[in-house]
Amino acid sequence: MEFIGVSTARSSIMELFPRWAKVLGLKDARLVGRDLPLDAKPEAYRRAVEELRTDELSLGALITTHKIRLLEAAYDLFDELDYYARLCGEVSCISKRDGRLIGHAKDPVTAGRALEDLLAPGHFGRTGGEVLCFGAGGAGTAISVHLMTRPDPADRPGRIVMVDRDAGRLEALRRVHAGLHSGSPRAEYVRNSGPHENDRLLAELPPGSLIINATGMGKDTPGSPITGEARFPEKGVIWELNYRGELDFLRQARARQRELNLTVEDGWRYFLHGWSEHIAEVFHLRLSPELLQQLNAEARDGRMKPNR
Repeated sequence: MEFIGVSTARSSIMELFPRWAKVLGLKDARLVGRDLPLDAKPEAYRRAVEELRTDELSLGALITTHKIRLLEAAYDLFDELDYYARLCGEVSCISKRDGRLIGHAKDPVTAGRALEDLLAPGHFGRTGGEVLCFGAGGAGTAISVHLMTRPDPADRPGRIVMVDRDAGRLEALRRVHAGLHSGSPRAEYVRNSGPHENDRLLAELPPGSLIINATGMGKDTPGSPITGEARFPEKGVIWELNYRGELDFLRQARARQRELNLTVEDGWRYFLHGWSEHIAEVFHLRLSPELLQQLNAEARDGRMKPNR
């Protein structure tokens, strides 16, 4: 199985995968990292997909940072795309079945599972909280889709604000949202790259709002989308999607956690839900609740290691 990212060797999955493989009965399975720069050219994405397609030993891949750009560059190389891949215009998982190359977008499912672990039942209906998401790439798109399509319409946020520096990403996200059924929450799209404007957007949120860092800042690039003077809403839920790196945004939230009664979470649960689901797809496995418990138990040791 391939892992297509930016700094794959530093990920905890490289040590965790062999232990998970034993639990899952995947004899001789290996995880192979493929690092591509943030500004990779389309040819690099096409080459990665073509090599995976023709390599009989490679059964599939998980893609992190490059989900949207990889699909844009290699769309014609896929025999099939699942519903979320077509809707979101991204691929986070590649699998093979009966000689066909299939692209999947798993994040609306896996990010949704991680988010439901984080939010209390009836959170938005009870608090009236809104959502502010920094980053409109693959992860931000997937999370917004999940929030807009939660099963209980009464427990969807009334407003979702998506912020990105790239106008093209925001326009693509607007098209994704337009493809959802009516009754979805009101979405706003803000083109911005300056932390002071993000501070202002944060200050406008009501208590109980959900704030997400889906920019990659703090891991793939330095810094945070907000300044050190930013004011989080009381009883807010703060979700940093990264779990390793400098994690400036996470530290900013934790510094105000007790004062404002914040719920603060990093990306570890997101990491676990994502990898277990992608591995199951690539190796054609069914993950029972018992297996998931075993995988989580194996992951605990890795979680204790700093900056992983």
